[in-house]
Amino acid sequence: MVQLSNIATITLNPAIDKSVAISNFTAGEVNRVSWEQSDPGGKGVNVASFLADLGFSTSVTGFIGIDNASIFEKLFNQKNMTDHFVRIPGRTRVNVKIIDEVKKTITDVNYSGQSPTEQDLIDLKKKIHNLVFDHDWFVLSGSLPSGIPTEFYAAVIKYLKNAGKHVVLDTSGEALRDSIHEVPYAIKPNIAELEELLGRTLTTEQDVLNAARTLVNTGIEYVIISMGKDGAMFVSGAESAVAVPPPIVVKSTVGAGDAMVAGFIAAKIKGFSLEDCARLSTATAMGALTQLGPKLAETQVLESYMQQISVRKIVD
Repeated sequence: MVQLSNIATITLNPAIDKSVAISNFTAGEVNRVSWEQSDPGGKGVNVASFLADLGFSTSVTGFIGIDNASIFEKLFNQKNMTDHFVRIPGRTRVNVKIIDEVKKTITDVNYSGQSPTEQDLIDLKKKIHNLVFDHDWFVLSGSLPSGIPTEFYAAVIKYLKNAGKHVVLDTSGEALRDSIHEVPYAIKPNIAELEELLGRTLTTEQDVLNAARTLVNTGIEYVIISMGKDGAMFVSGAESAVAVPPPIVVKSTVGAGDAMVAGFIAAKIKGFSLEDCARLSTATAMGALTQLGPKLAETQVLESYMQQISVRKIVD
């Protein structure tokens, strides 16, 4: 059953994720593809798609190229995602993921994407302004396309916070560094992104906790740090927890972090405790890792994952 919700995701630099399977992939040699699959993606699109699998309807906006918009439009129609994307000339970028099922490796080849014009930005700001009237949760996800200033996210966060909205930010590099001072409701870096943001290496769990506490002390209410096979850390002003998943067979890493964001938002809307937020968020990430494309495992499988995840509180 679809739950009416007030969540909007903003994806400025979406992509079509093309997964190709090549056994024993070798750079510099001729490689043969055994199967391929193309899925509409981009971090905010993925978040909305995963929320749909969790039973929530969402609104989506950002930029997509008009020449290959149909693959996105098909997904939006299938998953009850309300389309507010600005169409721009040209084609949305294609990112390639080379999956080697023998070596158990995944190689990413990411393109830079299109460059929106000043008018495109004006059109997007109008879309966001209209979404403010009936949406309380906003997710700003992914990289910024060429030509968009790194301060763009900061301006959007400030605008949305002034309107009383919950803003979840999931980006990296300069875009994260130049927007963090506007204090979003929640952020979800991985370890490498957190190290880059703070300019230091984080080698122990205590290092990671101290880094998260540094950010929470600025006013960010939740810091979620994905740590690969070591699980994820969830830190708020009052408490902290680590969720560790059981071993699983990874089919694709596409969107695992986005699934974690979707699970966190779903858990907060449902009023879950921090420990249960950690459990659902980690289960949705597992549900994405075991699938190809922006979709989750079936509900009963997610429920099984939740029971298998180890969650422990951390005492500062």
